[in-house]
Amino acid sequence: MRHYPSAAEPAGRSLGDAETAALAEVIASGKLNFTVGGTQTPALEHEFATLLGVDHAVACSSGTAALHLAVGAVDPAPGDEIITTPLTDFGTVIPILAQNAVPVFADVDPETGVLDPVSVESLISGRTRAIVAVHLFGAAAPVDTLREIADQYGVALIEDCAQAYLTALPDGRLAGTVGHASCFSLQQYKHITCGDGGLAVSADPQFAAAMRLFADKGWPRATGERTHLSFGMNYRMTELQAAVARVQLVKLPSVVERRRHSARRLAEALRPLAGIRVPADLDRHAVWLLPVVLDVDAAGADNQAYAKALAAEGVPVSAGYLDQPVYGYPAIAQRRLYGGSGFPFTSPPARVEFRYGPGLCPRAERLIGRTLLVLHWNEAYTDGDVDAIAEAFVRVHHRLGVGSLHPGAEMGV
Repeated sequence: MRHYPSAAEPAGRSLGDAETAALAEVIASGKLNFTVGGTQTPALEHEFATLLGVDHAVACSSGTAALHLAVGAVDPAPGDEIITTPLTDFGTVIPILAQNAVPVFADVDPETGVLDPVSVESLISGRTRAIVAVHLFGAAAPVDTLREIADQYGVALIEDCAQAYLTALPDGRLAGTVGHASCFSLQQYKHITCGDGGLAVSADPQFAAAMRLFADKGWPRATGERTHLSFGMNYRMTELQAAVARVQLVKLPSVVERRRHSARRLAEALRPLAGIRVPADLDRHAVWLLPVVLDVDAAGADNQAYAKALAAEGVPVSAGYLDQPVYGYPAIAQRRLYGGSGFPFTSPPARVEFRYGPGLCPRAERLIGRTLLVLHWNEAYTDGDVDAIAEAFVRVHHRLGVGSLHPGAEMGV
């Protein structure tokens, strides 16, 4: 059976001699923490801010930490509400809960899985403090519309860009440049990695300053004072992480373009198959994963059947991305936090008694349970790898479905 490169092995990562040399330089300096005069972390912050065209970047220990910096800068009171998506990694929600705020889940676009602005606006209340929009799989969320909603109601917009390096918005700007803050991950499976690490960016100097304080225990190191101005965590990035991340950052454009190239090749090969839909904007997509949305009637089977059949062909694929929406996890649905107190979901501090369960976001639930396939993707995929995936799709489509093509289509594989 064919082996496809993955981010958990050397063949699927862009790590090499340059990263090794960068680590050796840091170790030789004796300064593994930037607070003792390290240079790698400030340099990474400057280089990443320059890449995005924003003024401020704060390096930290993980993508989840980056989101916590942003939520911490918003500084919600207990029971305040933050609207986000149920179709995301739990790391998007952890900072909300950690700040004793209530996650409010809006539904998603049934074709892309990103937040639906209409659903978001319908959920805004007098206690809403922020919207967290996820650029899911590397597809651009409608952040311009969400920013308009955020500004209208006086709340913050936070972009979760963990899966969206160099994702382009329709007008060519990069994802991460619209929100009050935007957060990136350098975890093992992301486009570039230093094992774990994160970056939070902002064009707002006050918001950026609040994030920097939150990352370092509220300690204003630039003043030389041993004091703590506000509550914060220790989320500092090490010089070792920053050194690797800087080398990886140079490789990022190539990584993303190779992912786009192979995704376009597969999209063209699958185009004739009825009921099989891939993103239409792959020139702007970061392709962290490659989502395929099924029209179940036309395709002849749901995502569970397709995933099982494709996996039997050796294709690295999952049905639904998640097993259930985030609000179905026991930590939230069964309130397994803060000593079983029900805090912060109970009233008070919440404005209402919050309960989460099936039916809350029907479109997200349908994507997970019926229509969404995610193909694991990697910049090291060859044309042969892509063609093998396409051929497996054709076999499965004819075996499970009606064997139909789009009208007038001819197979290209």
